[in-house]
Amino acid sequence: MVINLNKNIKSRILNGHPWIYKNEIKNIPNDVTKGEIVDVFHENNFLGRGYYNEDSLITIRLLTRKNHKIDQDFFDNKIEKALKYRKRFINDNSFRLFFSESDGIPGLIVDKFEDYLVMQINTFGAYEYKDLILNSLIKFLGPKGIFEKDDERSAKIEGFTRIEGWVYKKGPEIIPFQIDGINFFSDTKGQKTGFFLDQRINAKKVMEISENLDALDAFSYTGNFGLHVLKGGAKKVTFIDYSERALNILENTLKANSIDSSKYEIINGNSFDILKMFDETSRYFDMTIIDPPSLAKSRKSKKNAFRGYKELNLRAMKITKNNGILVTSSCTQIIFDEEFSRIIFEAMEDTHKILKLVHKGYQSPDHPIQKNIFETEYLKNYIFLVDDKNNY
Repeated sequence: MVINLNKNIKSRILNGHPWIYKNEIKNIPNDVTKGEIVDVFHENNFLGRGYYNEDSLITIRLLTRKNHKIDQDFFDNKIEKALKYRKRFINDNSFRLFFSESDGIPGLIVDKFEDYLVMQINTFGAYEYKDLILNSLIKFLGPKGIFEKDDERSAKIEGFTRIEGWVYKKGPEIIPFQIDGINFFSDTKGQKTGFFLDQRINAKKVMEISENLDALDAFSYTGNFGLHVLKGGAKKVTFIDYSERALNILENTLKANSIDSSKYEIINGNSFDILKMFDETSRYFDMTIIDPPSLAKSRKSKKNAFRGYKELNLRAMKITKNNGILVTSSCTQIIFDEEFSRIIFEAMEDTHKILKLVHKGYQSPDHPIQKNIFETEYLKNYIFLVDDKNNY
């Protein structure tokens, strides 16, 4: 099936971006069906081949710029290439194996936790080819089990049946694995794929500068940053998260790493409120870590996200001791790096602090940033030395 694009299309498509919106299409044949593979042309030039979904604003998602048949060999090549890339740049046995558009299959996320895989489907096209994708994953990784945990919002928008459960063999509800020699657990009933692997490099950097510090890990989830801080020799870590389940897994994680209970405190609550309480009660920390979930899913809520990030960073700066460390992150894709930097600057002005940049980080290479697809770049991480302006 052939689909032609309008003459004046955006340059991003010609530069390799795989998304084609409905208003960029010149004509849609009456007999094209949802999930069908279509050939895309622009002014008689072949641009690529991808899957079609009339229910989505992103009507076509390109899989290849070449005249490749979309069959088992095609998905074998994609999975094999992604695995080789991870083996080249990641030293651990647990990592994000496949990162959607960055690895060439829009709508497919696969995380590897030791011998188990957790897969997430986000597009109707990936859903239609799931059996071939599973064949490729089994062929190249030979996992003990594959758990599918589709995104509920995406399933509704794209129009496919969401699945949450084991689709190949069986495995534990809580999957044990290691990063940097630290024992962790991926929760198949938790957020996303069960654990956030994208902060691995930033967490390791924080570990290197945490010796003898009293640290706060806000929005801790199951404790990635805090466990790295404890491994780095911190005196104590205070963990905050609203999810009781996540904190139960955190407790199991601390025990699995033989961390004495005197080395940590766990608080079940809203991090916004507790940071405010710490400020009001003059409780200060040598290191303050804030790693909130995304504060905006669409551009309509971007202003609210700005306010939320500013409030968080302002409160975090207030409770960080002079000459202490602030670790701050944003995983909100629609807030760009320069915008996040500006938010931090405004919070610094309001608190009369001076921030000295120690480290600027992004998502780890198993979540590859592809520069012609700007949506693949989402994670921003800063580590600052914090001091009072009057000390300068």
